Amino acid sequence: MEIRIRKTQHPQPKPEDPRKLGFGTVFTDHMFTMDYDPQQGWHDAAIVPLEEIAIHPGAAVFHYGAEVFEGLKAYRTDDGSVQLFRPADNMQRMRNSAERIQLPDFDPDFLLKALLRLVELDQDWVPTTPGASLYIRPVEFCTDIDLGLHAISRARMMILLSPVGSYLSGGLKPVNILIEDTDVRAVRGGTGYAKCGGNYAAANRAAAKAERRGFDQVLWLDGVHRQYIEEVGGMNVMFKIKGKIVTPALTGSVLPGITRRSCIQLLRDKGYEVEERLISVDEVMASLESGTMEEAWGCGTAAVISPIGSFAYQDRQFTVNNREIGPCAQDLYDTLTGIQWGRRTDPYGWIVKVPKP
Repeated sequence: MEIRIRKTQHPQPKPEDPRKLGFGTVFTDHMFTMDYDPQQGWHDAAIVPLEEIAIHPGAAVFHYGAEVFEGLKAYRTDDGSVQLFRPADNMQRMRNSAERIQLPDFDPDFLLKALLRLVELDQDWVPTTPGASLYIRPVEFCTDIDLGLHAISRARMMILLSPVGSYLSGGLKPVNILIEDTDVRAVRGGTGYAKCGGNYAAANRAAAKAERRGFDQVLWLDGVHRQYIEEVGGMNVMFKIKGKIVTPALTGSVLPGITRRSCIQLLRDKGYEVEERLISVDEVMASLESGTMEEAWGCGTAAVISPIGSFAYQDRQFTVNNREIGPCAQDLYDTLTGIQWGRRTDPYGWIVKVPKP
């Protein structure tokens, strides 16, 4: 399928101070869009000026949450070029998410081609400020106009670009975590492994409660036993206990993070033993109480690595590594960001260069 390109006649001014970008509130000049129906399949693929879209208020996405999305970044290297980190993995994960919601399947190679062309067109928006990047948001959603519950037949795919500052605006500082024991994010057999909006909406109440109590993030427990660690906020979580790295197994209710996968590869190559298994909240509390938990961190696209400085669970609270960044978390952050921004060599083939216009 050909990608039609219509360039804007009214380019927007670039942000005057990239250090004040925040996250996800500024958008570039163009977006990608294409539509699906049973007769034509995917059609009308186009890169067009960023604009508001008209969707019927009866569209099923508004009523039944039929949508999935991805998040990845484009990075400006020291030589001025632009590159992406493992974008094919994002395309495949989005396909897996779409299958769970039963949105129309798509060709991941074509979507990656469209994404690269869009970033190529708007690459002047990729920040040069250290720590800043261009956030890329592909999204697929149902456009059927029908309030009845039924199989999905029509959909739209879009890709938006947003220059963003460092997600950790205050630097790589350890965060304080509240372990949630009432609400759950997902259950096995549900949508926990899919990147869909409903998972994040379901997290809002616990996140608001944690914020009111002065915590930065919520650590989720499984939805059946309320005993096993799953995710922290919108990230995967890892613990360093007695020299070993332990991270929750992908049991179907945990998002298969691309940063998580990259961390596991890097850690094993650095000589660490990494266990992907069930880890209970009681084990975590015992390791904190005994002092055998040496480090803990979240990992994800937005923050890359987010060190954890304390955990609170019911009436107990413990600090981790004196609320300091541990050497393992720091090394992971330095290695991953070094590869992403082109300051370190990429021995894994994770980097995809964006063509210069």
